[in-house]
Amino acid sequence: MIQDDNRDTERKVVSILRVLSESSEPLGSTAIARALESHGLHLSDRTVRYHLKLTDERGFTRPLGRDGRMITPKGLAEVRSALVPEQVGFVIERIELLAFQTTFDPRRRTGQVPINTSLFPKDRFREALTAMRDAFSAGLCVSELVAVAPEGEKLGDVVIPEGTVGFATVCSAVINGVLLKAGVPTDSRFGGVLEIQNSTPRRFVAIITYAGSSLDPSEAYIRARMTRVRDAAATGNGRILANFREIPTASEPLVRSITAELNQAGIRGVFLMGEASQPVCQIPVGLNKVGIVLLGGMNPIAAAEEAGIEADNVSESGTIDFERLTSFWDL
Repeated sequence: MIQDDNRDTERKVVSILRVLSESSEPLGSTAIARALESHGLHLSDRTVRYHLKLTDERGFTRPLGRDGRMITPKGLAEVRSALVPEQVGFVIERIELLAFQTTFDPRRRTGQVPINTSLFPKDRFREALTAMRDAFSAGLCVSELVAVAPEGEKLGDVVIPEGTVGFATVCSAVINGVLLKAGVPTDSRFGGVLEIQNSTPRRFVAIITYAGSSLDPSEAYIRARMTRVRDAAATGNGRILANFREIPTASEPLVRSITAELNQAGIRGVFLMGEASQPVCQIPVGLNKVGIVLLGGMNPIAAAEEAGIEADNVSESGTIDFERLTSFWDL
């Protein structure tokens, strides 16, 4: 019974933190209670205040007097790691949702595109940009188009915390989204670490299937220091983040045409497309399927981390308008 009570308390704490994480302004108990109601959780103002005392004690929130609370970086981390057993399969669900929310038209160059968001310390942001230059220059990214936001603003679903700069890269889910709008079903199989030799993809040396994961593979690989993006950019030999998709063989001509349109619009996420029913980078492909290797959108972030500049990364962090993106080289 005590264990159930503790679990109920943790659920309420996480729910409150989620509401705060979606706001760029401080929120009081009344505003939080109203927001929770829209998610089907009915708590009184008094109950919310009780749980806010717990979040303050744990360092998840910061009181701002009568203005209410703001979530802290520690609180953001708690939101992302809480209740992991219930989030198995979260990544594939997130990719599918972002694909549905993608409205980008490569011909008109308008619409919403999915992004990844990284939070860098303000005093190290310029250094991070320098560390990412080679990865962008070598084309080890979905796009050279990025977005930057100061503290208090939002990139996708992420509010940029105090003391940080938000940096958004285009997510490879944009490929899923554009193909979906064209009527092409895409099977997102896994994210992995791809070995590169002489600037040519060779084989996957690590994979995490989306359906069985609560954490985005790219985040896990970056945190585990499993990439060698800087080496790949400088010498053509290294290990980069990549994702694996399958499409129906019959759709291959259409997909190649759409890929060309995306390239013209500055989105070059398709790294390699195989042949019908043939393995790609040593990965077996289903009957009447074509395997596709997509570049990981967070490869430049991995390069910065390899240089010792750590960031808090939120992959598949929502969508933003294409017009908000700017060239990395203009920063």
